Amino acid sequence: MAYYVLLTKLTDEGRKTLKDYPERLKEVNEEVEEMGAKIIAQYAILGDYDFINILEAPDNETIAKISTELGARGTIQITTYVAIPIDEFLKAIKK
Repeated sequence: MAYYVLLTKLTDEGRKTLKDYPERLKEVNEEVEEMGAKIIAQYAILGDYDFINILEAPDNETIAKISTELGARGTIQITTYVAIPIDEFLKAIKK
């Protein structure tokens, strides 16, 4: 399994949805899990982005599907990064 960091920013539509229906956030989390990823951690943050999400997924294709599906709804913009656990990173650079 691989780890991914998704930085998300709500659109105007997304802010309206969240204000009117805050439970939607948890429903989206369930949908993400149904699409094949596991949410490891999730935080609301202040700054350029509204949320940081740490996910575990079997491959890049799964994350691409999730990002495309969620982004197509028009409620969020997503920036995705692959995250390498430090021990795995150190092992890779020693090769």
